Amino acid sequence: MPDRTITPPAATAKFIFVTGGVTSSLGKGIVSASLAKLLQARGFRVTIQKFDPYINIDPGTLNPYEHGECYVTDDGAETDLDLGHYERFLNVPTSQANNVTTGRIYDAVIRKEREGAYLGKTVQVVPHITDEIKRRMLLLGQKGEFDVVITEIGGCIGDIESLPFVEAVRQLRWELPPNDSLVIHLTLLPYLKAAGELKTKPTQHSVRDLREAGLQPDILVCRSEHPIPAEMRKKIALFCNVQVNSVIESLDADSIYSVPLLMRKEKLDERVIKKMKLVGGAPDPDLDAWKDFLGRLKNPTEEITVALVGKYVELPDAYKSILEAFVHAGAQNECKVTVRMIQSEHITAETVAQQLHGADGVLVAPGFGERGFEGKLAAIRYVRESGIPFFGICLGMQCAVVEFARNVLGLQGANSTEMDAATPYPVIGLMEDQKNITQKGGTMRLGSYVCELRKGSKAAKAYAANRIEERHRHRYEFNSEFQQQFEAAGMLASGINPDTGLVEMVELRDHPWFVAGQFHPELKSTVQAPHPLFVRFIRAAIQHRKQQVAVA
Repeated sequence: MPDRTITPPAATAKFIFVTGGVTSSLGKGIVSASLAKLLQARGFRVTIQKFDPYINIDPGTLNPYEHGECYVTDDGAETDLDLGHYERFLNVPTSQANNVTTGRIYDAVIRKEREGAYLGKTVQVVPHITDEIKRRMLLLGQKGEFDVVITEIGGCIGDIESLPFVEAVRQLRWELPPNDSLVIHLTLLPYLKAAGELKTKPTQHSVRDLREAGLQPDILVCRSEHPIPAEMRKKIALFCNVQVNSVIESLDADSIYSVPLLMRKEKLDERVIKKMKLVGGAPDPDLDAWKDFLGRLKNPTEEITVALVGKYVELPDAYKSILEAFVHAGAQNECKVTVRMIQSEHITAETVAQQLHGADGVLVAPGFGERGFEGKLAAIRYVRESGIPFFGICLGMQCAVVEFARNVLGLQGANSTEMDAATPYPVIGLMEDQKNITQKGGTMRLGSYVCELRKGSKAAKAYAANRIEERHRHRYEFNSEFQQQFEAAGMLASGINPDTGLVEMVELRDHPWFVAGQFHPELKSTVQAPHPLFVRFIRAAIQHRKQQVAVA
């Protein structure tokens, strides 16, 4: 046994580490969330954390084309989109502690070095970087809030940038008590059509790389397009030093929400419970509510088409939480929601009717910058004048305000100061506390804030409440100096922050459903609790479709 670099603080939880090999995008996040769901359904308290190997402090400054959406937690952390999967599956909020990057690790260590915390010692990857990684890995398990902490290690085994995380896991395997840690390795079994068979060699090489780094997997989850024959499972077990019943098949699923049931069928949760000697849970997971959701999802009685107007539509992961919120709200309404992605940059006043033809509802997505801004305005004008249900999120709300100012209030040149600093009518302006900020990362209005809803408004009826909390990520706001003009013309400020007076929501008085929010409601939609604004938007779109069919 190697010398221990630290004695880890007492932890009350057990720790599961999920690694991946062969290729990225195998679904470590979905497998982690599915296992967590199965354990939670047995009565265990579970959380999941993601360790990402990139140098950025967080994904907040990354282009959505680079990394997909930036997921924001209640406490204002800008995190990896996998945390969205964790929350959607578990219906438990995550926090700053649930997502850690290499950049954050090195930043913490360098700050300590500058403060003299290392007493003049040479600061090295081992032990200083790995000690900081281990401290963060154990953090969630030391508060007594969870029975199991699942840690997903980003990237692939063999990646240079992942090595410190793998080394930290190796050390913890020695330092934690027996049965308190477990390694699950997700790998690929490719199917060669010419040969007509699955190939195990990539899996063997992946496990070999993992073992060379000092880690022996306890369970293998093998991603495959075809069922794995019993003889092949034996072969994998033999060459990878795992038990045959610890070779878990992970077939491609029709929905990510089917994966927990597939993992249950493969007895992944049973293998974990047995290997970790977990006690106190129910003998079988209670998945009745989950199965009910899947039943409604796969057997809809209605069908609608929603147009999502945005600037990052070429990469669906840029709007991952919005797309999943449509799944949740669709199932709630027993409705199949087909989302048509429309590049806002391509929309013009002349083409908008054709591009939005057949849409039962239109959502204008969040984003930054002027590219595609005018196309969003054209789309909003069209749905406002046509009576098509509209839902605006963040920049989508700001676009609705600008469009209304120009085309209803007659304020020629009205704009957001983000797009035109010299606009004569700055109906959207930079928030006061943002005006002296120069650094981009982590400096927006982030996290959960209170919003008070106007009684009798569409928003209040959707929430069935007059006071809510929603998550934010923005720098610009509705300019309250224009509020009286807007309300007199029919655009109501239906949601306001009680502390700052910031207008959080707007809606049209004389429109079937025209609602927009400065916050990001999609971030709080889960399988167990579909977001009420999405539920009502889908309901309005269903009603619009029925009216159109009746007229035709």
